[in-house]
Amino acid sequence: MKMSSRRILSAGLVAVLVAGLALAISSCGTGETKLIPRTVLFGNPERIRARLSPDGTKLAYVAPVDDVLNVWVRTVGETDDRPVTSDDNRGVIFYFWSQDGEEILYIQDEGGDENWRLYASSLRTGETRDLTPYEEVQVRVVDSSKRHPNTIVLSMNEQDPRLHDVYKLALDTGELTMVARNPGNIVGWMTDYDLEVRGAVAVTPEGGLDLIVRETEEDMWEKVLTWGSEDNLTSQPVTFTRDGKSMYLIDSRDANAGRLVEIDLDTNEIDVIAEDPVYDVSDVMINPDTYELEAVSFTKAREEWTLLDPALEVEFDAIRDKAEGEFSIVSRDNDDGTWLVAFTKDDGPISYYSLDRESMDWTFVFDHRTDLNDYELTSMVPFVFEASDGLDVHGYITYPVGKGRRNLPMVLNVHGGPWARDLWGYNPEAQWLANRGYVCMQVNFRGSTGYGKDFVNAGNREWGGKMHQDLVDAVNWAVAEGIADPERVAIYGASYGGYAALVGATFTPDLFACAVDMFGPSDLTTFIETVPPYWTTMLTIFYERLGNPETEPAFLRSRSPLFKVDDIEIPMLIAAGANDVRVVQAESDQIVAAMEAKGLEVEYVVFPDEGHGFMKPENRLSFYGTAEQFLAKHLGGRYEEPEEGE
Repeated sequence: MKMSSRRILSAGLVAVLVAGLALAISSCGTGETKLIPRTVLFGNPERIRARLSPDGTKLAYVAPVDDVLNVWVRTVGETDDRPVTSDDNRGVIFYFWSQDGEEILYIQDEGGDENWRLYASSLRTGETRDLTPYEEVQVRVVDSSKRHPNTIVLSMNEQDPRLHDVYKLALDTGELTMVARNPGNIVGWMTDYDLEVRGAVAVTPEGGLDLIVRETEEDMWEKVLTWGSEDNLTSQPVTFTRDGKSMYLIDSRDANAGRLVEIDLDTNEIDVIAEDPVYDVSDVMINPDTYELEAVSFTKAREEWTLLDPALEVEFDAIRDKAEGEFSIVSRDNDDGTWLVAFTKDDGPISYYSLDRESMDWTFVFDHRTDLNDYELTSMVPFVFEASDGLDVHGYITYPVGKGRRNLPMVLNVHGGPWARDLWGYNPEAQWLANRGYVCMQVNFRGSTGYGKDFVNAGNREWGGKMHQDLVDAVNWAVAEGIADPERVAIYGASYGGYAALVGATFTPDLFACAVDMFGPSDLTTFIETVPPYWTTMLTIFYERLGNPETEPAFLRSRSPLFKVDDIEIPMLIAAGANDVRVVQAESDQIVAAMEAKGLEVEYVVFPDEGHGFMKPENRLSFYGTAEQFLAKHLGGRYEEPEEGE
């Protein structure tokens, strides 16, 4: 008998399924690798996001206070750690130092509504100031500079909810001064070496991007170049040069992939600095004082760095020799004498070290989750296959420990975006699924970024079409290779991945045993019509890449799972955030209502204090507890028994 259930989950409630778990294996099965508790994978990290103070004497990081993430500070070389921020709700994640080192600045919203405000917490007094106390206004930090320690450049949609104007904020007085009004098409602002707002990116009526600049903040804007719609996901400005006469860009014009180039703003002459025929530039390292290029990376199966400044060869050799995995230089003090380096691997915690560039001595700072070292994690293996139309598609497979690699239950874990990509490295969902006994397959289907414009543009107007066919081909490849049991494959994802899960359940229900959708749109027309007001500037890009509701309603309807509910043959778990502004809760409500009207099996969980994702640890633990029992019921894997009282 089919069944349906709906739940509204409040903070602190850990959801559990209480019936129908005959296929599940309990957490204490004989011969199994040790079960990793959900709290280890999805609870708050012990410490994360380390950053040096501008003078290099202090270290800030994010860690829990009463299970809520806040920013802590300690003196380098001491053990005087203390929290500086005092959030008691959603936690502080995104922060940075004031340039005088006296305050921690951070952004925070209410319940996931993405109306971020900028706050400053004093190290000396413990006082926290709301620097942008405006209701229903979104703040974005544009830049700060050690050359102007009292100034923060930010953008806000305070004048018009659709448009972000750019302002300068005086930290000492809180005074805001508008330095550029958005004429209606600008989606990003840039400052130069002297913190002057001199660059911007504007959307064209055709879905392309104009790069515009001005000589000073008092001058008129002038167009430098236009990226057509085919280049708008593989091109972007990086920064001005120190003299302000040139800019560094990632530019895919006249090439397949985004290249690192320098453009002379007077002559428009282009100098190509680094390029790859297939992969876009993924990161650029720039000297904070000279603004000279130091290194560039391309992310293939893994990130690969190319040194551009030979003077840093000793440092890069030391970094490469220090640890396996991948690295990122996450912080540098103002004198550039100390670098803070994060090392990432696929089967263990993120490790932070500081490097003294004079002595070349390393100092261990911390691991982000030391308790991961108590469990056996598994490797993430890159793979590539040929899609049904001949396109090469890449991805990653994470295998369960001790289960071999043959005829296993598999979860197709689809990334969001879709204009993003999965990456190699520690991934808590991949480790969770593998630990529960499943192959975790992650596919960078066409439309994913990083693989050049031909690949990303192959996803145009292919939501629910060839983008989904790539996922189908990936499953068929895994079955043909003997990796996956064709009777035990689930499709799972969030945001676009949630849409893909809905498509899997409606368009190709015979391929999957069950589906899990988090925050996924069910009707592409209503999804586009309800995007946040500050996304409306980019609607021409949506029309180009998805379809236009005004001129193509039948096409968008044909790609919308809501209208294929009759084809669902598999059980579904659907999760939504009540405050989601990107994919509103109604997207989940409407398909759940349609399924319930048909008597189809669906479990629906709504989080009243979340937006587009799970920020609060109690909500993450609640959802993953529900999801792992749902998967265990339908695929036969393991789950962690709920504790008494849950």
